[in-house]
Amino acid sequence: MRLELRGITKRFGSFTANDQISITVEPGQIHSLLGENGAGKSTLMNVLFGLLHPDEGEILIDGVPTKIANSGEAVRRGIGMVHQHFMLVPVFSVAENVVLGFEPTKSLNRVDYQRATDDIRRVSKEFNLEVDPDAIVENLPVGLQQRVEILKALSHDAELLILDEPTAVLTPQEIDALMDIMRSLAAAGKSILFITHKLKEVKAVADVITIIRQGRVVGTAQPTDSEGDLASMMVGRDVELTVEKSPFSPGNDVFEICDLVVRDDRGFAAVNGVSLNVRAGEIMALAGVQGNGQTELVEAIAGMRPVESGSITLNGHDITRATPREALDAGLGHIPEDRQRDGLVMSMSVADNLVLNTPRRAPFARRGSRNLAAVNANAEKIVKEFDIRTTSIQELVSSLSGGNQQKVIVARELSRPLEFLVASQPTRGLDVGSIEYVHRQMVNHRNQGNGALIVSSELDEVLALGDRIAVMYAGKISGIVDPSTSRETIGLLMTGTSAASIND
Repeated sequence: MRLELRGITKRFGSFTANDQISITVEPGQIHSLLGENGAGKSTLMNVLFGLLHPDEGEILIDGVPTKIANSGEAVRRGIGMVHQHFMLVPVFSVAENVVLGFEPTKSLNRVDYQRATDDIRRVSKEFNLEVDPDAIVENLPVGLQQRVEILKALSHDAELLILDEPTAVLTPQEIDALMDIMRSLAAAGKSILFITHKLKEVKAVADVITIIRQGRVVGTAQPTDSEGDLASMMVGRDVELTVEKSPFSPGNDVFEICDLVVRDDRGFAAVNGVSLNVRAGEIMALAGVQGNGQTELVEAIAGMRPVESGSITLNGHDITRATPREALDAGLGHIPEDRQRDGLVMSMSVADNLVLNTPRRAPFARRGSRNLAAVNANAEKIVKEFDIRTTSIQELVSSLSGGNQQKVIVARELSRPLEFLVASQPTRGLDVGSIEYVHRQMVNHRNQGNGALIVSSELDEVLALGDRIAVMYAGKISGIVDPSTSRETIGLLMTGTSAASIND
């Protein structure tokens, strides 16, 4: 498929999200789209997939002007998309989600779920994205839900595949495998639009790179261009791509988990006897493929999931069975994995979301009443400091891009005094400029003598931030290593190979 976008413009009131964007994707080409949060990438992809309609411009498929009225028509025209925010029905099974709208039938017009299940098993095995077709989506962690989205697109024989951050939950070996899959699809003549903030991946797999900034195409680049040049084009300034940390000099333990057992929604021991300690002035980075207990571990620490046995201690205080409010009051900062479900109230403003964890404290409340002037002043300060792209602090947080929603959560947690920070996927969906800022804030938190547990599926982030790296597999810690350990070794630990076996 040859895709042309000519002069695509999309406005929301007075705001222009896409301004005369023109892009061409040739058959057999991997075309990468780079841009910072709020640059208009997702809006452009939603126009292409029929979820939004352009105010100006046209879409051409194989040279023919084409109007895409809705997502069903996009799929029928051979366009598949893995969305930044999942388009799944939570109460449906994996199989039901994958075939939704394209159900295979048998006699009496009944849906042939056995055929659907067999097809999913075949495709998932072919592309090394194993997932249980019978699992209910709402019971799956975010990482496995993303795999369902990838399978959904691949199962419909897309000629043009749009991939929005597809590698966030994969091990290094799985990322390499996905890169090989993308190359093989391109070699078979399929077109791929690849959206990612990972510059290494762009350089490794892209044939052509288009950079969008503030809704406009600012240039094209080649994969041979340096990461620094690509980052500068994205954000319009020089970006420091390495994390500068002072020498590691930890103090006493400030946080400890001992023999923790936590069950998931199905009653299985998702966390099965985990023990960890984090010292003052230390970042412990927790690596692993999502779905191995990291979600349940963080939820238990934050008071969002009951602990069956074991203990959680913060600065000598037992918070094993603390409520979320009690954990926050004890000095715990929490950046949740699912920003929309657990980190934000989508129907509230940016200003209100920035004080969700301190609404009753001075200066935001006075004698039982809200101090709106203080709430708004706090929001104006933080929006500027963290470069949150919003038209107004009173704008609903639901209208922000995914990356800017994440910035609201990170800004809220890092702008108040903390005893300890637990962060799950803290930079998911952020551009390189925002990642630079968030990493700097976390390192500053650590340099001030505080401890942090950072859970990330981004191995580059784990290696950059961690003073020690713990790897989790099947609910257990498969090893604890220092950041000088090779990516290959950490990748093996992420597949369950023990540290002792690797050393042998």
